[in-house]
Amino acid sequence: MPAPDRRTLVDDLSDPSPWRFVSDRVMGGVSSGQAEAGRDPAHVRLTGDVSTDNNGGFIQVRRDLGPWPVGTERVILTVRGDGQTYFAALRTSDATRPWHSYRAAFTAPADWAQVTIPIAAFAATRPEMPPLRLDRLRSIGLLAYGRDHRADLSLARIEIA
Repeated sequence: MPAPDRRTLVDDLSDPSPWRFVSDRVMGGVSSGQAEAGRDPAHVRLTGDVSTDNNGGFIQVRRDLGPWPVGTERVILTVRGDGQTYFAALRTSDATRPWHSYRAAFTAPADWAQVTIPIAAFAATRPEMPPLRLDRLRSIGLLAYGRDHRADLSLARIEIA
């Protein structure tokens, strides 16, 4: 008999205030966008235009959080979007530069759905970074990244298992 799926709620977005919008403009890029709170269900919606001009190429919504238990195997996101590829990014205290994170891709379906990302899928953005340590976790972000496009992504829930 398989073990039960024991999930821990990280954020149900009932309070979207910890989430903040960040774009490549902090580093001279020209992407634009916004993050806004929504209801039914409670969520945060990231929209905007990603531009790779001027060495840019991202918009994101991010929140600080504390460490996750060692042994966490996956992140479960409840998302909806426009069918495009987006990225979940974990930052730890080992991510010493603003562009350092551990990133995994996912597709945002048109209707609310759970997307499961194995922890093993999160790859360091730079080869000199140490392996991902969830006990050193500091934040999570959802990014529209790496190509010119219009982004539309909503997040309603984050769980880990």
